[in-house]
Amino acid sequence: MLIKVFEEKEDLGRAAAEQAAGSIRNAIRESGHARIIAATGAAQFEFLEVVTKAADIDWRRVEMFHLDEYIGLPKSHPASFRRFLQERLIQKTGITNYHLLDGDTDPLAAVRSTSAAIIAAPIDIAFVGIGENGHLAFNDPPADFETEDPYLIVNLDEACRLQQVGEGWFTDISETPKQAISMSVRQILKAKEILAVVPDSRKAKAVKACLEGEINPMAPASILRRHENATVYLDKNSAALLTQATLTSL
Repeated sequence: MLIKVFEEKEDLGRAAAEQAAGSIRNAIRESGHARIIAATGAAQFEFLEVVTKAADIDWRRVEMFHLDEYIGLPKSHPASFRRFLQERLIQKTGITNYHLLDGDTDPLAAVRSTSAAIIAAPIDIAFVGIGENGHLAFNDPPADFETEDPYLIVNLDEACRLQQVGEGWFTDISETPKQAISMSVRQILKAKEILAVVPDSRKAKAVKACLEGEINPMAPASILRRHENATVYLDKNSAALLTQATLTSL
């Protein structure tokens, strides 16, 4: 795993977007298409703003999969990740081949159909984040590192739900759904390349636990250290608690 630290999150977003765009172009050049996994949330704002403007990407050749979605939240809700992806990725690029998780109508059907689609061929690159509780997608601690199911219905812990309130998606934890559909840890790790975008000081404790602590289900994103082609993008705030030994090894 490679760790890159930038002074500001805008710089982080630009650098991560350049790597992502290059990987998408390479996949299209080599196989005629690119299969990607897209992350959502406030941490992805700057990254998506830049990557959607990248030149020389034929987005009609890109197939996109959705990392996670709340159960019981309509697509019209401001916190809906389907709405997020429509507004911040799909509409800006013209992607026509995408798989959004419908957690509102029939979550089990969404799990079955999207699972079948994602295992049909390898994923070229996965865009992910790291939660304040160390979660990867909505795999909160203790995360299931063993299941081979591509998508799961998961319970969201209090720290995860409070993060959503803190980011402004909900006014109170009572409004935040208690369950979600999430891509599994093992399915994320099957991507040929993983790019984690993790800015802001509120992520510093999780970054330290996941990058310097033991690899275990209580720090779900720590599993990224076992991937041969993962890059974690940090800013000075999210990297603030990392030891000098880690920083000097970059």
